[in-house]
Amino acid sequence: MTARSMNRRRIWAAAALPLAAALALTGCSGEGSDLSKQWEQGSDKGYIEGDGTSISIPPGDRTEPVEYSGETETGEQFGSADTSGSVTVVNFWYAGCAPCRAEAPDLVAAYDEFSSQGVQFVGVNTRDQVAQAQQFSEEFGVEYPSIMDVAGGREVQRAFAGQVPLNAVPTTLVLDAEGRVAHRVIGQLAAESQLRTLIRETLDESGS
Repeated sequence: MTARSMNRRRIWAAAALPLAAALALTGCSGEGSDLSKQWEQGSDKGYIEGDGTSISIPPGDRTEPVEYSGETETGEQFGSADTSGSVTVVNFWYAGCAPCRAEAPDLVAAYDEFSSQGVQFVGVNTRDQVAQAQQFSEEFGVEYPSIMDVAGGREVQRAFAGQVPLNAVPTTLVLDAEGRVAHRVIGQLAAESQLRTLIRETLDESGS
């Protein structure tokens, strides 16, 4: 093999690396049947951190109310029936997720401010065992429940499948009083003020 041929092979190999990386990332964010298979297999593959993208959905464009239910870290059943008629904040998280830890104080502060106004909060833990979830709640002073929606079930994530890219953690939703997704933040909350604004806007819709 000539020196020129060897150089060409090195160039092609180097060019292939970014392509391979791109394909790997595409696989990490795959949805549909591939993600369903991962659910069934109890796999944690396909989970990446969100990028902070935020959208607000006008009332006329919102989909049907989302119905969900699951067992919390304290062994109780909790779901949409418990929050019916209330603006509700739904936060997808797990204890080892750095952005989840960073935004936890903002969620707690919003809970402290708005729970007295009838706003409901619920976490959806996507990976942990009960002990890990309880330790997280104790560390950050989280008083609202979290549904343990982990491998082998993921029923809550399935319920929100048409609303949320299930591979993005953390994700925070604000549901209107009818249980429809009004606001969505994929990734870490920018600040407590961001969540406060989204909650107030949703409360104002119903005159709460």
